[in-house]
Amino acid sequence: MVKRNIQVYSEIGDLATVLLHRPGQEIENLTPNYLSPLLFDDIPYLKVARQEHDNFAKVLRDNGAEVLYLENLVAEAVKESAVKERFLREVILESGIREVGLHSALRELLVSMPVKAMIDKIMAGVRKKDLDLSEDGDDYPFLMDPMPNLYFTRDPFATIGSGISINSMRTQTRKRETIFGKYIFQYHGEFKNSNIKTWYDREEVYCLEGGDELVLSKDVLAIGHSARTDSEAVLKMAKNIFEAGESFKTVLIFEIPKARAFMHLDTVFTMIDYDKFTVHQGIEGSLKVTSITYDYENKHLLVNEEMDTLEKILSKYLNKDITLIRCGGGDKVIAGREQWNDGSNTLAISPGKVITYERNYVTNEILDKHNVLVYAIPSGELSRGRGGPRCMSMPLYRENIE
Repeated sequence: MVKRNIQVYSEIGDLATVLLHRPGQEIENLTPNYLSPLLFDDIPYLKVARQEHDNFAKVLRDNGAEVLYLENLVAEAVKESAVKERFLREVILESGIREVGLHSALRELLVSMPVKAMIDKIMAGVRKKDLDLSEDGDDYPFLMDPMPNLYFTRDPFATIGSGISINSMRTQTRKRETIFGKYIFQYHGEFKNSNIKTWYDREEVYCLEGGDELVLSKDVLAIGHSARTDSEAVLKMAKNIFEAGESFKTVLIFEIPKARAFMHLDTVFTMIDYDKFTVHQGIEGSLKVTSITYDYENKHLLVNEEMDTLEKILSKYLNKDITLIRCGGGDKVIAGREQWNDGSNTLAISPGKVITYERNYVTNEILDKHNVLVYAIPSGELSRGRGGPRCMSMPLYRENIE
C-alpha cells in the first residue's frame, strides 16, 4: 500500500490530491426546527446538491487532481475490529449517549452494518425509530445528530506544510467531525506510517477551525481570529510548527469581524495567484494583525501587533506588490449578495486558475478581467450551506511553487 505524505506549502500550487465529502443522507435529515443548532439557514435538495458536488469533483479531476472521499477513507481506517470498537465507543460517547442500555443498543445497530454503511449512518444521524423507539410528541427525533456540515471538509482538520491540525471546533454540532480525521491519520494504511505531524489536537481547550488557516507561502501562514478561532489556539499551533523545524518563519493573526457573514478568514479573502487575492470590502481599511515569529535561541514566541491595510500587510510579508480583487466589484449591494454566497471563497487549483460558484457572476467577470482563469460551477443547492469551493475541499498535496 502506498504511503501518503502531506505537502501543502501554498494556497496556489498545482493541486495534486484533495479530500472531499459527497453530501449524503445527513442533508435529508435537516428540518426547519433544528436548522440553527446544525448551523444551516436553509435545506439543500440532496439530489441536486450531489449533482453539483459531482461536477465539482469532475472539474478537479479534469485538472489533474486525485479526489479522495472522506467517507471512504474513514471506512477503510476502521475496518479492523479493534479499531472499529474504539471508534464506535468514541463516536457514541461524543454524541452525548451515556445511558448504558441505549449505548449498547446503538452499538449493536451500528456494528451489525457493513463498515461503509455504518460510516454513512453515523454521518446521516440515527433516529429513535431506528431502535424501535417512539418519536411521538415534541421530542427531538434523533439519538445521534446528523452531520450536515461534513461537505465542508476544510474545517475539522486541515493541512499545513507536512503536518495537520486536528481542530477543536467551536460548536458542539461539529466537534464529532474531527474524530474522522483522527482515525484516518492514525489508522488508515496509507497515512499511519507516513510520519505526519499533528500541529493541533481536537482535545485542546481553545478553538481552531480550518477555514481560518491559509498557507500563503512556504514562509508565511495567515490565521483568522474569528468567531470560530481563538488567538490562544493560534499561538500554541505556531509554537508547535516552529519547534518542529518547518519552513514557516511568520504566522500572521488577522482580526476579522465576529459575524456570520465573516465566519472564517477564507470567507473574506483567498489567494488566487502569486500576487492576487479576492477580498470582501468589509475587511479593507485599517486592520489589526499580530505577527508571530520564533526566537530559536531562547525558545519562545515573539509577538508584535501592527495596524495597516490588508494590501500593505500582504505586500510586506509576501515581499511583492499585491492586487486585491473586490467581491462584487465593491458595490455595496452586489458585494453583500455575492459575499453571502461565498464570492470571496475561491479554490485555486494552480496559480491563476480557480474554482468559484457560477452564481457570483459579477465577481467572476472581474476575475476574468484580471487574467484569472475561472471554472464556475453550479451551486444553487451547495451554496445553501454557506460555504464555497475552498470550504468544500481539503488539499492533501500541492506541488511546490517557486
